[in-house]
Amino acid sequence: MRFDVLTIFPAALDALLSIGVIGQAREAGSVEIRLHDLRDYSDDPHRTVDDRPYGGGAGMLLRVDPFVRGVETLRAQGAVGPAVLVSAQGRLFRQEDAVRWASAGGLILLCGRYEGVDERILRFVDDEISIGDYVIAGGESAAAVLIEATARMTPGVVGKYESVATDSFYDEARLGAPQYTRPPEFRGYAVPDVLLSGDHAKIDEYRRREAWRKTAKNRPELLGLYPKREDENDG
Repeated sequence: MRFDVLTIFPAALDALLSIGVIGQAREAGSVEIRLHDLRDYSDDPHRTVDDRPYGGGAGMLLRVDPFVRGVETLRAQGAVGPAVLVSAQGRLFRQEDAVRWASAGGLILLCGRYEGVDERILRFVDDEISIGDYVIAGGESAAAVLIEATARMTPGVVGKYESVATDSFYDEARLGAPQYTRPPEFRGYAVPDVLLSGDHAKIDEYRRREAWRKTAKNRPELLGLYPKREDENDG
């Protein structure tokens, strides 16, 4: 899986993507992450990539032309997959996006900054994605989220793919079940007996039920997206 990222802060992203599971996957060659300085695609001798917005207003906008030159250059150099603008104005990112992008074999991410990007960029990308209903300083940390979520769907990135299959949102819009480890009792709070029983059928039933209960508590808006199965009673 290859990721290409256009950003004005490639060094910051490189550090973030060099640790943990993603860092190990990069070293092993399971994923390839190429970070590109947006200024390299400016036609200005001063490598300028931003300008004041037409019509007035606070702040600066990233220009459309460096991004488009960057995407076209990367395509010519073998970059594959959709080109996606990371933006607070985009549609909300979902697990199914990560699954779909992983099957494409590649992803090109465009990181916004300042007050945003010239709206005409949407004519040259395949999607506009937000990671949540809030605003951060730039798209770099959001791009790292998209890369990690997508890379996890690539075989060889996570040691045991079973752990991916039990993630929240993996195949349905619900949260993962509560998990426990040692010690079996801590300050009066014990691990549920069923998890210590060795009865895998009962454990599976417990986890389905508790996943539903946790979703109802923390993310009730998700429950209307998929019908409840007969084996997922509230009791």
